[in-house]
Amino acid sequence: MKPDAKAIGARLRRLREDHQPRRSREKWAIMMQRAVRPGETPLPDVQSLASMIKGWERGDHIPGDRYQEIYSRVTGKTVEELFPEPPHSLAAAPTGTVDLSTIPDNGDDDVRRRAALRLVAALGAGATIPPGILEDLLSGIDGVLDRHTDLEEWERVVDDYGRQLYRQSFDSLIPALTADIVAVGELLMKGRSPREQVGLLRVSAGLSGLLAETLCNLGDGRAARRAWNTARRAADESADRALQVWVRGRAAQHASWAGGSHRSVMTMMNEATQIADGTPSSGLARAYAAGACTAALHGDAHTSRMSMDLLKRTFEKLPHSSSEPTVLAFQESQLHWNDAYIRTISGDNRAGAAIDHAWSLYPSTATPPIVNLRLMRAVTLVKEGQASEGLDLATKALMDRPRPVLATRQLVFQLLDIVPDDHRTLPAARELRALTAAT
Repeated sequence: MKPDAKAIGARLRRLREDHQPRRSREKWAIMMQRAVRPGETPLPDVQSLASMIKGWERGDHIPGDRYQEIYSRVTGKTVEELFPEPPHSLAAAPTGTVDLSTIPDNGDDDVRRRAALRLVAALGAGATIPPGILEDLLSGIDGVLDRHTDLEEWERVVDDYGRQLYRQSFDSLIPALTADIVAVGELLMKGRSPREQVGLLRVSAGLSGLLAETLCNLGDGRAARRAWNTARRAADESADRALQVWVRGRAAQHASWAGGSHRSVMTMMNEATQIADGTPSSGLARAYAAGACTAALHGDAHTSRMSMDLLKRTFEKLPHSSSEPTVLAFQESQLHWNDAYIRTISGDNRAGAAIDHAWSLYPSTATPPIVNLRLMRAVTLVKEGQASEGLDLATKALMDRPRPVLATRQLVFQLLDIVPDDHRTLPAARELRALTAAT
């Protein structure tokens, strides 16, 4: 039998409410933060932790091993007292050598036979396999295999999505990505061993973060914020420090490009650096990149240079095993992209050379960053007095990415803002304004 999440949640709530003095969830979160010992990964911020406590007390799911230990320290009770194993039912034990619960009834057999016939018919007609057919056909095998979760396979799925974001259109990824999120959610609801549950939380955090990434680039900021929130909570629940930092670092970059305030982006960066606690990771590099870009956009050259220096020092300590771009890592091409971006925004006379160097590091299939580098080049041309050339280059660049969002959109705004008055009515300028107004 699985542990009763509702009963455990009710017990946790009584412990908090019976505490003298009585504690709100926020104050309970602070107590949990204080229970973390030196050298251990810090817990999430108070609001995030209070939200997790609410879910546990509601019985949505049971705290992971790390949080069970923290509860033990706060309450003075043992983990076994707080989270007892359910009693084993002798009546439920199989009496033979075959587990009858895995043998489907005849109704299931009929479903699979019909699915097989429909599959053969579809393939014979050269048609696409209808939704649900393959799932019905394989359900008998999956029912047995579902007892164990192939975490390595799911982690490969997350890694592959991180690379596909640079190679495929964002809207083409949504159907498969959402289907995989649903599948992982169902696995989490079934309950697994503690190790598998933590692994699935890591996978769900990665998939939710990639969904947020995709939604951001499709221009749906509200939905993206919701996905980032889920990704952050799942990462925090998994207690995977690198993942916690990545979610915050990447979200900070998106907030910067979407026009977030200097204060909010720097707050996100500082939260990521606090969790990282000096441990280098791709997420920490992204957090520093967000700080450097935001400071440059707001004219804070000193903070921008400091953040860029921290970014470079972090990058030097990262492993570099692949040249293929991915949002889940932080590679040399991405380091120099950020350097070029900051120099372009700041009006540095070395921006042109930085753009060329960054461009040379990307494969030709990496359309999004290359489009943005072409827009950076357009901005530098306008600043150098070649407004017509800059406008023409920008419109040609957007032919490869007609939906200007995030960094692309911001660069278009930068360009239009510095175009001389006598060039604002040119067809290229009007086309750029129309593109940004439509998204």
